[in-house]
Amino acid sequence: MSRWGTRAWRGRVAGAVAVAVATGVLGVAGPGVAAAEAAALAGCSGRLAKTVRFATGELRVYKNRQYACAVTVAKAPGARRAMSVTLQPRGGRAVVDAGRFTRQAGPVTVHALNRCVRAVGSVAGRGGATGWILC
Repeated sequence: MSRWGTRAWRGRVAGAVAVAVATGVLGVAGPGVAAAEAAALAGCSGRLAKTVRFATGELRVYKNRQYACAVTVAKAPGARRAMSVTLQPRGGRAVVDAGRFTRQAGPVTVHALNRCVRAVGSVAGRGGATGWILC
């Protein structure tokens, strides 16, 4: 097989595997897989540390060793509406992502090694906050 034929074949196989994984055809997912998929969709790395639900969506805060990350996710993605997410380390400046989004605001990340953080999120005027967490 030529060099170009091998690349094309690999591309088709990789595409088929991606579709199979996305549709859930391959393997049986364990409880940790759902959390990993949620983190990947949110754009944050680390473990899910806190979830705050409110009428129009939810605020998710993730933590790894050095960083904290937050996203606000709409309960019903669709039309553009006002969304925001704010993440602040204790003693530091808040990082904000605000605008008109269809699905989520964020991710925003702050350095949080040995520091508490607080997060605030809102979707269409309704929101929630964490208070100081991860202390």
